[in-house]
Amino acid sequence: MRLARKHMAVEIEAKMKVTDLGVVAARLRERGGVRRGRCLEVNAFYDTEDRKLLASDQGLRVRVARDLETDKATCIVTHKGPNQHGPLKSREETELLVEGAEGAQRLLERLGFARMMSFEKRRESWQLDDCSVELDEVPYLGVYVEVEGPSEGAVMKVREALGLTDRPLIKASYIAMLTSHLQELGDRRTEVTFEG
Repeated sequence: MRLARKHMAVEIEAKMKVTDLGVVAARLRERGGVRRGRCLEVNAFYDTEDRKLLASDQGLRVRVARDLETDKATCIVTHKGPNQHGPLKSREETELLVEGAEGAQRLLERLGFARMMSFEKRRESWQLDDCSVELDEVPYLGVYVEVEGPSEGAVMKVREALGLTDRPLIKASYIAMLTSHLQELGDRRTEVTFEG
């Protein structure tokens, strides 16, 4: 596994459930948003057997994103710190771009982490002003918009420009929402895909 990039910052994001991603994409085009591409992600989450990361509101993820237009795949290992107080989801984030998921998974397992759950996500990425805007579809959960930017003010400005101020802000992660949904159904699966 070769380190290709290291990134550490504070993630500042607004996440909202929507009914139609096409409407949001049209608003992005109207306001001069730039489409960056579309991918299918597989997000695998790791923790210790006694769930120490979960207990301390942290996350450890290996994400493989396959570009649906070029078929090129990238793999990123991400650690997310605990959520900070405030109206938006804000947490420290450290990312490593690596050559492949197999080496990353093997390394994490040798360090005492086990794969707890994985899920697929379809994502269309846009840029509007100085914020990234992600149009996401997650099995069982539906469709969402995430706006991430350098400050709460920048994120809220883009949220307003997209006409999403009437949508409640969601601070829970997709993995937390999926886990809760599956528990409510009594479903013990640890892999969630669009095929079922």
